[in-house]
Amino acid sequence: MNILVTGGAGFIGSNVADAYIQEGHSVIIIDDLSSGKKENVHPQATFYHLAIQSPAIEKIFQNHKIDVINHHAAQMDVRKSVADPKFDASVNILGMLNVMELGLKYGVKKIIFASTGGAIYGEQDYFPADERHTLRPLSPYGIAKLATEKYLFYYFAVHGIQHVILRYANIYGPRQNPHGEAGVVAIFTSKMLAGEQPVINGDGKQTRDYVFVGDVVRANVLALSHDKTDVFNIGTGIETDVNSLFHHLKKFTGASCEEKHAPAKAGEQLRSVIDHSKAKKILGWNPTVNVEEGLKKTVEFFRNEVKR
Repeated sequence: MNILVTGGAGFIGSNVADAYIQEGHSVIIIDDLSSGKKENVHPQATFYHLAIQSPAIEKIFQNHKIDVINHHAAQMDVRKSVADPKFDASVNILGMLNVMELGLKYGVKKIIFASTGGAIYGEQDYFPADERHTLRPLSPYGIAKLATEKYLFYYFAVHGIQHVILRYANIYGPRQNPHGEAGVVAIFTSKMLAGEQPVINGDGKQTRDYVFVGDVVRANVLALSHDKTDVFNIGTGIETDVNSLFHHLKKFTGASCEEKHAPAKAGEQLRSVIDHSKAKKILGWNPTVNVEEGLKKTVEFFRNEVKR
């Protein structure tokens, strides 16, 4: 198949693109390189340095008969979305609509969408949250992801474009961007290896469901052959607090820094963990990398990056 991966030079998208190429598919990548890196692009992929909001992406649909869109391009920083909701919407809603309208015009049959299993549920009523949990996002980022899910239902109901929505937990692993506010594992690892002091926001007891990027990639491969429109949580169902994360990374990096706290960030969720039972039953997907093993692999990747 010809698969268009938006955000395919980024952390998750590039890993997904690599897997699709290994599976024998032709991959076309769009990325504006705002957070992605050109060196993440597989040499066998066709790369276009463009933003998804750009009218110029129509030439990609003209030049390639796209069968499936895998949509990972996003403004992915929750805090940035709070600071600038208009910019967040310009990428995460209007950019997505630009891609979808072109997909409709040029006969795309299916889209796999990277949604959020944390921000979309908001403060949870029960733990872990399944796909039937009430959706009440507390950030513009989460609202945009929910809006996209609703738009995808429209494109399916009215135009027959199938979709598989993957609601991700907190993803970490090789190629994660350590710059900016998103991605605590990459940020802490990068600082520890550089001999700098990581700072934990609040008391560090806030929990997240950390899922390794390699497991997420397998979900995207399985979604290709799922022939129904559906939504799946992609997480481990296990909570890890930030303090524990800090101490795991301190051990694996060999850092000497002490636990240091700063004031809590306004609006940050206290607990977030999702149930992947549906993905296990229907897709045959299960997380295989536990958090300690995944953190070791991540530290090894960043240590090798420092040596380059």
